[in-house]
Amino acid sequence: MPLGLLLSDDLIFTSRVTGTARDLGLTVTSARSADALVALAQRTPPTCLLLDLHNPGLDLPALLTRLTEVCPTMPRVVGYGSHVDTATLKAARAAGCDPVLPRSKFVEDLPTALAEWLTPASNK
Repeated sequence: MPLGLLLSDDLIFTSRVTGTARDLGLTVTSARSADALVALAQRTPPTCLLLDLHNPGLDLPALLTRLTEVCPTMPRVVGYGSHVDTATLKAARAAGCDPVLPRSKFVEDLPTALAEWLTPASNK
């Protein structure tokens, strides 16, 4: 079964994302730190990463490098953040996140896009 991993330290938002996944019959597991996310990815390689670009202490390029070392195939990386922080959104695109969405658009698209995001690349 496809697995999504969510990096977010916002417990209310995390429950919103994981609850939406559960309602859709999908699995999204959350981590509150980059280290915890890498540990989860090492145990069970994900098909998709959902990254809060404003997670405290996030070094996105370093995280993506660590993930390439533990994941047999790099998962799709979806980034979301504040719509007013255009520099962070742009940097996330440059680092390899696709798509990169303002948080409001991420929430709006979640019920319809989550299944697509979790579909393994070889099945698209």
